[in-house]
Amino acid sequence: MKKPVAAERFELGVCYYPEHWPESMWADDYRRMVETGFTVVRMGEFAWSLFEPEEGQFQFGLFDRAIDLAHSYRLKVIMGTPTATPPAWLTEQYPEVLNVTYEGVTMQHGMRRHYNYSSPKYRELCARIVTKLAEHYGSHPGVTGWQIDNELNCEVNVFYSESDHLAFRTWLQDKYVTLDKLNEAWGTVFWNQTYTRWSQVYLTRPTPSPNQPNPHQALDEKRFISYNTIYFAKIQADILRELAPNQWVTTNGLFGHLDSHELNDELLDFFSYDSYPQFSTIYFDPAEVNPLRDRGWGLSLSAVRSVSSNFCVMEQQSGPGGWVNRMDMPSPKPGQMRLWTYQSIAHGADMLLYFRWRTATMGNEIYWHGLNDYHNQPNRRVKEAEQIGKELAKIGKAFIGSRTQANIAIVRDYDNEWDGEYDVWHGPFMWQSNKEWFKTLQRKHIPNDVLYMRSNTTLAELVRYEVLVYPHPAIMSDDTAALLDQYVQQGGKLIFGCRTGYKDTTGQCYMRPFPGAAQEMCGVTVEEFTMVKGTRQPTSISWTNAPETLTGADAFNDILHVEEDSVEVMGTYANDYYAGKPAVTRNKRGKGEVWYYGAVFNEQAVLQMIGSLGLNSPAAEWLELPSEVELQIRAAGEGTSAGLTFLLNYSEEPAEIVLKESRTDLLSGQTLSGSYTMDGYGVLVLE
Repeated sequence: MKKPVAAERFELGVCYYPEHWPESMWADDYRRMVETGFTVVRMGEFAWSLFEPEEGQFQFGLFDRAIDLAHSYRLKVIMGTPTATPPAWLTEQYPEVLNVTYEGVTMQHGMRRHYNYSSPKYRELCARIVTKLAEHYGSHPGVTGWQIDNELNCEVNVFYSESDHLAFRTWLQDKYVTLDKLNEAWGTVFWNQTYTRWSQVYLTRPTPSPNQPNPHQALDEKRFISYNTIYFAKIQADILRELAPNQWVTTNGLFGHLDSHELNDELLDFFSYDSYPQFSTIYFDPAEVNPLRDRGWGLSLSAVRSVSSNFCVMEQQSGPGGWVNRMDMPSPKPGQMRLWTYQSIAHGADMLLYFRWRTATMGNEIYWHGLNDYHNQPNRRVKEAEQIGKELAKIGKAFIGSRTQANIAIVRDYDNEWDGEYDVWHGPFMWQSNKEWFKTLQRKHIPNDVLYMRSNTTLAELVRYEVLVYPHPAIMSDDTAALLDQYVQQGGKLIFGCRTGYKDTTGQCYMRPFPGAAQEMCGVTVEEFTMVKGTRQPTSISWTNAPETLTGADAFNDILHVEEDSVEVMGTYANDYYAGKPAVTRNKRGKGEVWYYGAVFNEQAVLQMIGSLGLNSPAAEWLELPSEVELQIRAAGEGTSAGLTFLLNYSEEPAEIVLKESRTDLLSGQTLSGSYTMDGYGVLVLE
């Protein structure tokens, strides 16, 4: 049985690196952590050479003292296994553990994540150090749990060492058994790529057209990387389960080429995430209309919640962020750190640690600021953390273990994410449409989940939602289509976008009318299609229920043909040679309905669909909110009547809200009704 994230109280803490600071500072650091309201600290994830300074020579003195002292202050310790940074003696003596780039260049020691998962020697040495640590700390009363490695597949999520090529070949032999089946799945008859011996088969390698491998091979490569990453983590998880059975196991992630759901299901008690909302600010598309900026980070948190309904934020942004040469994020303004903390909590976090206690004075992260600055003197970020600590000590028990409530889900799957990294005819569309749906739902105060379609997804998981939005699932199996159809037949509303259903699970195109596996559900075929770029001018859609309303038909246009009498045309193209042709359709099927939107979604189009679907905020009857305030609800069971309503103001300016019923704010203890002004970056938790 999986252990909970938090059982008795909300766990608030901080990442701490005792090896970075004189031992004379530790007691004062721990004392101030407790005064701040912290209950937990993470350490050890980058300290392999301190535990094993030479091969086979182990020492634990520094961390024994650090952990014992933390325990004396009643701080729980999360131990990180130190396998994200192999020591210099290891990479010098066993260079085969190093990762290799696509071009064949060996990565060298000097940063982090410079190893590969496939090296038998690296697996052996990782198992040994984890075993030694688990034997030593597995029954320590001050150690509460373990983080495996650190940010699996961060920075590097492709691997091309000799060990990786060999492991990929073995994985393929298990998957396909014969070369004939491999050749069929990869379509190797095209361009004379047919393999006649297994020794000819490799991971993708440079070709005459740069970075243009066989697309079916590239999809299998990503599946293999995920499998291999999980196998690497399993070696450590199995050791920890055996030697530290009373301590929980997690890892922090949500990075590329990794099925985090399988990782969590198979190995972890719960999933952990590193939350840096300003990534949404520095990496957002400057051409985006009406961006959410840091509020958009909630979409990532929704994806984390799909992995683990309650989770740990192992690193929460607490200061300006950046390495010496990249990611120059500005300092959070007063109140923003608190806002981002409650953003994580509103989306399902039951444990949260700030990164980090004190900013590093050396190395690449000297500008990745923590709570305390180099000088270690009081500052406003520490003061803000103290306020949060007091609040969560007071109200944390009210929501730990409860789930975020939503009756609409944005649907994704790993096959389409991975295939779409290479296939520009559908890949970029998913991210745009996800963002536009999330943005619109946020501003309409309609909470949503993210749901990943997997081979073991059940109808019971789908029917929790009134509406499923599956924007551009180019790859769709007949089994997936059948499950989605069951959801619709029993009353669900399913929304597809362009480029749906035309590929099988190998990434090859069906010899069927588009939308392929989804055609029967949708009741339409795609008469013609086109990219909208270059010389092709943008088009518009005219909506049947609002003929005067035109919305953009972005990026790609499927021109639809109605095949069933049950199909209603909800919108037509307003211009170009296909003016008047169906662009949006709704097929009544069983007790439900299937929508097909023939373009890439934008905010105005989503608003039209939300109106037609009759979607409203779950708090609409008792609460009026401006668009800049987010609403999330956490409740112990299905439904919202006994839940807590989180309101977060992402504006620096005050926001006016109206409560039609009296509600108590747990943070202040104040009963609110009528008009109320939220502070800039303010938070309310209404009972």
